Amino acid sequence: MIEQKIGDKVIKLVRGDITDMEVDAFVYDITEDCRLGSGYGGAIGSRGGKAIQDQLAAAGKCATGEAIVTSGGKLKAKNIIHVNGPKFCEPETKGKLEKAVGAVLARAEEKGMKTLALPPLGTGLYQVPLDLSAKVLVSAVKEHLKNSSNLREVIFVAVDSREYKPFAAQIQGGN
Repeated sequence: MIEQKIGDKVIKLVRGDITDMEVDAFVYDITEDCRLGSGYGGAIGSRGGKAIQDQLAAAGKCATGEAIVTSGGKLKAKNIIHVNGPKFCEPETKGKLEKAVGAVLARAEEKGMKTLALPPLGTGLYQVPLDLSAKVLVSAVKEHLKNSSNLREVIFVAVDSREYKPFAAQIQGGN
């Protein structure tokens, strides 16, 4: 685990399963049609219960760069912030990623959340480069925490060393 203080707040980097985090919310990268899909989406649906997909269905659509909050259902997390980030090397990937993390942080603030867990957004199926995701997410979170924020702890969650290394580099001294 890596930890860095930002004033009286903290950023952490851990290895693990984001769907098993005991936080106010964790973040899940969703598609525009608000379906959970497979992988982590399947884990969220099966372990969290039908209520999560029902709340997403009620929301309807989620445009790129936007975020929707649902309950965490039966999961340890109280809520899930579903964000529609960039996909498949789209034009303006960096800008779309910045908008997406901004939407996540805005939803967390609107709900008065204190703890938030973030994965490397878009880096799996959607092919956003890990280095870019790490740079944008860590930079945005550090900047956000320097200002007035309800958030006290933001945890970046990596599933393996491939994801862990670029986030570690950014937290420990990235630009």
